[in-house]
Amino acid sequence: MNRTIKKVAVLGSGVMGSRIAAHFANIGVQVLLLDIAPKELTPDEEKKGLTLDSPLVRNRIVNSSLEAAVKASPSPLYRKADVSRIKTGNFDDNLKEIATCDWTIEVVVERLDIKKSLFDRVEQFRKPGTLITSNTSGIPIHLMTEGRSDDFKRHFCGTHFFNPPRYLKLLEIIPTPNTDQSVVDFLMHYGDLYLGKTTVLAKDTPAFIANRVGVFAIMDVLQVMQKLGLTVEEVDKLTGPVIGHAKSATFRTSDVVGLDTLINVANGLAQNLPNDEARDAFQLPEFLRKMGENKWLGDKTGQGFYKKVKGEGGKSEIQALDLGTLEYKPSAKVKFATLEATKPIEKLADRFKVLAAGKDKAGEFYRQSFAGLFAYVSNRIPEITDALYKIDDALRAGFGWEMGPFETWDALGVQAGVELVKTNGKQLAPWVEEMLAAGNTTFYKVDAAGVKQYYDAETKSYKAIPGVENFIILDNLRASGKVLWKNSGASVIDLGDGILNVEFHSKMNTLGTDVIQGLLKGVDMAEQGYRGLVVGNDAANFSAGANLGLVYMYALEQDYDEINMMIAQFQQAMMRMRYSSIPVVGVPHGLTLGGGCELNLHADKVVAAAETYMGLVEFGVGLIPAGGGTKEMVLRTAAKYEEGEPELNLLRNTFVTISMAKVSTSAQEAFDLGFMRRGDEVVVNSNRAIMAAKQAAIDLADAGYTMPTQKTNIKVHGKNALGMFLTGVHAMKEGRYISAHDQKIAEKLAYVMCGGDLSAHTEVSEQYLLDLEREAFLSLTGERKTLERIQSILTTGKPLRN
Repeated sequence: MNRTIKKVAVLGSGVMGSRIAAHFANIGVQVLLLDIAPKELTPDEEKKGLTLDSPLVRNRIVNSSLEAAVKASPSPLYRKADVSRIKTGNFDDNLKEIATCDWTIEVVVERLDIKKSLFDRVEQFRKPGTLITSNTSGIPIHLMTEGRSDDFKRHFCGTHFFNPPRYLKLLEIIPTPNTDQSVVDFLMHYGDLYLGKTTVLAKDTPAFIANRVGVFAIMDVLQVMQKLGLTVEEVDKLTGPVIGHAKSATFRTSDVVGLDTLINVANGLAQNLPNDEARDAFQLPEFLRKMGENKWLGDKTGQGFYKKVKGEGGKSEIQALDLGTLEYKPSAKVKFATLEATKPIEKLADRFKVLAAGKDKAGEFYRQSFAGLFAYVSNRIPEITDALYKIDDALRAGFGWEMGPFETWDALGVQAGVELVKTNGKQLAPWVEEMLAAGNTTFYKVDAAGVKQYYDAETKSYKAIPGVENFIILDNLRASGKVLWKNSGASVIDLGDGILNVEFHSKMNTLGTDVIQGLLKGVDMAEQGYRGLVVGNDAANFSAGANLGLVYMYALEQDYDEINMMIAQFQQAMMRMRYSSIPVVGVPHGLTLGGGCELNLHADKVVAAAETYMGLVEFGVGLIPAGGGTKEMVLRTAAKYEEGEPELNLLRNTFVTISMAKVSTSAQEAFDLGFMRRGDEVVVNSNRAIMAAKQAAIDLADAGYTMPTQKTNIKVHGKNALGMFLTGVHAMKEGRYISAHDQKIAEKLAYVMCGGDLSAHTEVSEQYLLDLEREAFLSLTGERKTLERIQSILTTGKPLRN
């Protein structure tokens, strides 16, 4: 059947329920969020004379939960206003309303009896044929269907979201033997396309896929660290970004999530996996058991593996737990020769051989932990999944690993991994050596068409990963010879169908000379026989902006001619891209700051990932946007002048956006700030963004794209608006809201946005505004306080207010 999701009921408004509700609201779905009605009044309610029958009381629990979610940081909502799509209620008064919902998601406490009792009531009101799913991380899905109707069973499934649902991409789909295949197919597709998830089909085994392997990896690390006598700080250094894991690594992450969660999942696995060859790994070490007894559960109780204390002079300092004595001590800096050897290696996949070859304690840690992990995942096929890529997908999307276990094994070398497993006395699944014996030396490979394939243990052959036809993965195209041109900062890649892509690969994708050269080369090549150009990449962030280090170096040397030339070249590249004969589509995602934002402002169209944090942040380093950013925002503001709102109000709003260095918290908010405009698109699943951008470029070309002409009629207000800005800025300075240097930067920004001190409003050209913004930028690079701000960002990563 054709199925449309217009309204979803979420039963349970706790941390997970309220945030699942928020994410459905993000994508435009109406949500009914329900929870229990209170059984007693609070003292405040009694004072107000309320009763248990008062509507405010009956919905107190659900409303409080939703309010807490809305206030949370980072926000579960793309826009605060999206909360209006969520209607609250309670199980007693409003459960009947699930009859109007297309999908009911149960997210109550992790107790089978409570879930089954709620399902008894759900069956009274649920409309036959609608979806019914449970969000559980540990209870077997099939047990929940006992006593249910056939229609309920056919439409019931496990949908395991990871917290926080907006940000963690994993959604495990766990069917029962009675679930209709059409329901499974729909949930896999809907989760991917509409919720932006990496949807992974899992078997109904304890902890499913991600938690089964992820918690094993953590518990195994605890065993290895005890054998080697490593400290908490040392393990976090070894298990963080150097191996593609979160900066919070093992123990800081455990503190944030809560040690009670780790303890509960580990205990559950130890009890429910009698035949797991590594079952002993889930037994709690003595220190973890005692931490649980002491309620040292991490951030929620104020201490866990780390604790923040007041040091000398009242300054906060972080102390780490000594696992031998269970006493806290000041965190120590960690240094290993093996880690030092990986510093010049930027590509993650190239580090693993160096790490495993280390001659110090770090090298031994990696050899033992890799051996345990490789052995474990090999033995989980076919127990928890038939396909190895699902394990990698689940760990990347659920635990934030850049590379999954099998991808890591490939990077190290499959044969080398097998030898590590054997050397460390672990048990390997036979299919791995059978694969090698047949001459298949990798778990993954890319075919000539750029399609990634995985080794299928059952058929002993390689198969295309399902769903990859919806994604464009630049690494796969690179592996299949689709790179047409490259330098150290950028590549031009053929996406097929007459569309090229410019990819950045500088550090943090900063926009230096090489990247600008690559962008111009991409435009030139596209104009000479192609139909369009996409500017996108697969990195964690689109771009952190212009190369500040270069600006700082030239400014220290007072080489202003070089700075002037550099800014002029950047401006010219933006204008060349904007006024080319082919359509150019930008694909921002993650951090899209400064020059990265300016680049997308000059694209014909933007196809942004929902998680795009875009902004003109130059003010924070004592500068103003000068890569066409100020010009473009003035141009966009002037284009709104005929819409009825007072012109100076519109200009003031734009001034505030730039002077406060506002950054969108989502692509949706980028529309509100003027960085995206009508006609631009948002793609919830970032994996689909480049494919969607390619299609957008094709559509523009098919519609008869014509090269636009530069604007010469941009309305600026001169002294009339400038006086308003200068007065406002002066008042802010006198009120001590801003510093004298903030005032100077703001006045220069106002001067540019007003078109200078013209005597009356005038129409000017884009080049006129580009010259003004470049002159203002240059003058600010000669200011000592600006250089201090730039130095602070470059050395500490923190903005300086001086």
